[in-house]
Amino acid sequence: MTPPLDRRGFLRSATLAAAAPLVPSLPGSPASAASGTGPRPSFGTGGGGAGAALPAPSAWTVRPFPLTNVTLNGSGVLAAKRDLILDHGRGYDVDRLLQVFRANAGLSTRGAVAPGGWEGLDGEANGNLRGHYTGHFLTMLSQAYAGTGEAVYADRIRTMVGALAEVREALRHDPAVLSVPGRFGTAAENVRGSHQYVELPGGLLGASPSLTLSAWVKPTHDADWARVFEFGNDTTRYLYLAVRNANGRPRFALTTSGPAGEQGVDGTAPLPLDRWSHLAVTLTGSTATLYVDGAAVGRNTAMTLDPTALGTLAHHWLGRSHHPADPVFAGAFDQVDIWSRALSAAEVAELRDVPADRSSAGTGDLASYRFDETSGSTFADASGHGRHATLRRTWGGPSHPGFLAAYPETQFITLESMTAGDYTVVWAPYYTAHKILRGLLDAHLHTGDARALDLADGLCDWMYSRLSRLPAATRQRMWNIFSSGEFGGIVEAICDLYAVTGEPRHLALARMFDLDRLIDACAADEDVLDGLHANQHIPVLTGAVRLYDETGEERYLAAAKNFWGMVVPTRTYGIGGTSTAEFWKGRGLIAATLGDTNAETCCAYNMLKLSRSLFLHEQDPAYMDYYERALLNQVLGSKQDRPDAEKPLVTYFVGLRPGHVRDYTPKAGTTCCEGTGMESHTKYQDSVYFARPDGGALYVNLYSPTTLTWAEKGVTVTQTTDYPREQGSTITVRGRRPATFDLLLRVPAWARSGFRVTVNGRAAKGTPVPGSYFTVSRAWRDGDTVRVSVPFSLRVEKAPDDPTVQTLFHGPVNLVARDSRTDFLRLALHRNTALSDLAPSFTPVDGKPLHHILDGVEFAPFFEGTEDPSHAYFRRVEPRIAFGGSESGVANPAKADGTTLVDEIWAAAPFATKSALVGHVRTTVGAWVTAGLLGPADGRRVVTTAERASYVAG
Repeated sequence: MTPPLDRRGFLRSATLAAAAPLVPSLPGSPASAASGTGPRPSFGTGGGGAGAALPAPSAWTVRPFPLTNVTLNGSGVLAAKRDLILDHGRGYDVDRLLQVFRANAGLSTRGAVAPGGWEGLDGEANGNLRGHYTGHFLTMLSQAYAGTGEAVYADRIRTMVGALAEVREALRHDPAVLSVPGRFGTAAENVRGSHQYVELPGGLLGASPSLTLSAWVKPTHDADWARVFEFGNDTTRYLYLAVRNANGRPRFALTTSGPAGEQGVDGTAPLPLDRWSHLAVTLTGSTATLYVDGAAVGRNTAMTLDPTALGTLAHHWLGRSHHPADPVFAGAFDQVDIWSRALSAAEVAELRDVPADRSSAGTGDLASYRFDETSGSTFADASGHGRHATLRRTWGGPSHPGFLAAYPETQFITLESMTAGDYTVVWAPYYTAHKILRGLLDAHLHTGDARALDLADGLCDWMYSRLSRLPAATRQRMWNIFSSGEFGGIVEAICDLYAVTGEPRHLALARMFDLDRLIDACAADEDVLDGLHANQHIPVLTGAVRLYDETGEERYLAAAKNFWGMVVPTRTYGIGGTSTAEFWKGRGLIAATLGDTNAETCCAYNMLKLSRSLFLHEQDPAYMDYYERALLNQVLGSKQDRPDAEKPLVTYFVGLRPGHVRDYTPKAGTTCCEGTGMESHTKYQDSVYFARPDGGALYVNLYSPTTLTWAEKGVTVTQTTDYPREQGSTITVRGRRPATFDLLLRVPAWARSGFRVTVNGRAAKGTPVPGSYFTVSRAWRDGDTVRVSVPFSLRVEKAPDDPTVQTLFHGPVNLVARDSRTDFLRLALHRNTALSDLAPSFTPVDGKPLHHILDGVEFAPFFEGTEDPSHAYFRRVEPRIAFGGSESGVANPAKADGTTLVDEIWAAAPFATKSALVGHVRTTVGAWVTAGLLGPADGRRVVTTAERASYVAG
């Protein structure tokens, strides 16, 4: 029996039979209208009929392939890392991610516990970034579904999108009671993070000097100063009954002169969490008595204030304080009663066992609330006075029905008046909005979920309603604020949404995020990066590229290109990462910045996105040389090589100081880098192949075990390789009929010798040039096979600010020394260098690909996600000049910039023959002697040693 086709198999067979239809631009798309080319072909993330592909801008000179069309095969390095994240995505409880959203809307959190770290109320900066990780997770699931076709990912996406739709709907309306089992009957719960409280009607206390407050409470959090009752005007005149004081104990107080003038009484022990407790206070004459579960726990007989001293009060609240730093009560209320007299101790004790309406005291004569309601936002008053209470939000409600977040709109509002960053008050709300928007858009594009598109559309409409009211100068001030004003890749996401909707307001919204100071400087090729927060600004330029796509304004593209050149290579570490302690330093400062906080992982993620975006406009091999460097080193190395159900195990910083140990569980978890890490490890195949719009050429940018389904040409292109453990790749073309196109194979800039291409066993015509593309042109037939040989050589790269500080590579792979010492290893490399590379100085380790030994120290690929102390950089020490193991006896001189004679000689490697090497030695030594850097006699000894030495050919 023929097994049923899975989704991917069906798509592949269908697309091979016929070319994929083009997806036209929607009306109103300026780019397509200006081009006059009509329909724009689809690109990016949709595919398979499940989602809606984005239209490709006419400005692109090549087209990417969606993840649905490129399969990552095999069990190599890439697949192993990816599978760890895929397993994490299958198993993680998405209700935990939704907890903070549901809480913000006052919905049941279904018993879920928020992930913690940055994605929870107790995380860094009060959890002010919560919600961002959910967006990352949606994108990861979307990419996982596109890359594997497994229904489990689509099911999880639908669950999350449905929940977020419920959250938005709840936020559009007044808060509704969350009814839970109470001490007697039902109760009303205010979920922590809901910012909800109960407003009682004015004039409730009347003119009585005596008072009893009584309530059953079930606190769910141990925050100090959460109120049960607060009646007052401001932070000067009020009375309150709190669940916890600064010592964690219940407290009643009354004042007419603020905290310093409080008269009150405190309990003796904390109330238990997640358990019902009866809390009451009586006040009569000069005596206030505090009760817990019917027993007196505190008494103050020196009270001089009573409720009449407060006068007419503006606010009567359950669960809220006038002090803005105090938390809203988190937990449940039941049986709240207020009397205009002081109940006796016996009457209070009786309330422990029966509700007030069945006690000898009767219901509160001022107000009484049973909380029997199961819907709506009004609580009936059982006192007979009709003093019904109302459930409120401290922040009111959204300014627009499209608002969706895991916290109130107040962060966005506060940002509009800020002049300096303070992430404990406002932490990058538009950054979080971007992650949510991107996740929703990806969910729609990959699964076709119309609800996700509606949520994304509404979110942008809400942002437009906020930002369009602000003067341009205000927006510029906001976006220039460190951290608080960070907005991530929101421009790119909005432009992508605009490509789907064609709504002019969406393009207008994208342009409202222009960071003119940075864009204008970069467009003028003025380097202003020193001192800037790296990850706050890289996505600005990716967004600028998309704005160029949609508007045609050259300023945007010029800025992005120039910016890229300011980062690569001058601010880039050997592994492809950038930044130190999240910020950029001056150009060329590499050795001087090595420490524990180098190379924030998000920066590599965003530089890859920018490189890919620029490649779509200009097929400069340098963009893909960088892409390979960062992907195979920092990105792969950021993922620990073990499974974990709770965490993705991805680095935040990658320390490059000697002896650093990578931390795969950074900052208590759910950080930005763990979010982008989940994304990075589920899209390894997104930049392997690109095609020219006319189908006349296919670019192979990365050598990786993948299969491309190229529907337009009716072929599949499969790479079989274990790269980077294998030094090359075999490419097989399959199709029902011949297909004519150029195959453009990237020749890495580091591949300086031996790059070779054969087609069906015969050498391809042409001369490969490092840092270019090698073209094979033919009518491809079913089964045609191309073998690409990419010999790896051992080489070093030097820090520009200190050439003696170097990092080691084997082909594209950065090698790190496994050693626990915390100072630079001092290594000599050129005592026995071959004509082509450093290989003879190193001893390969049997059974461990890409591992080498030098001077008893093991070097291993950076991409191995271990917790071994490692040295990404070392100190090169070549005190004397030697060739092929023969010592010259001459000290190795150096120039003022640190470049030694040995460095300059071997910088020209590889050498085809010994005579070529000796000739270069003779020329270089002559120049150094002429410059007075080397004595004539020493110069002759150096040349003679080179002539007499024996060399390994390579």
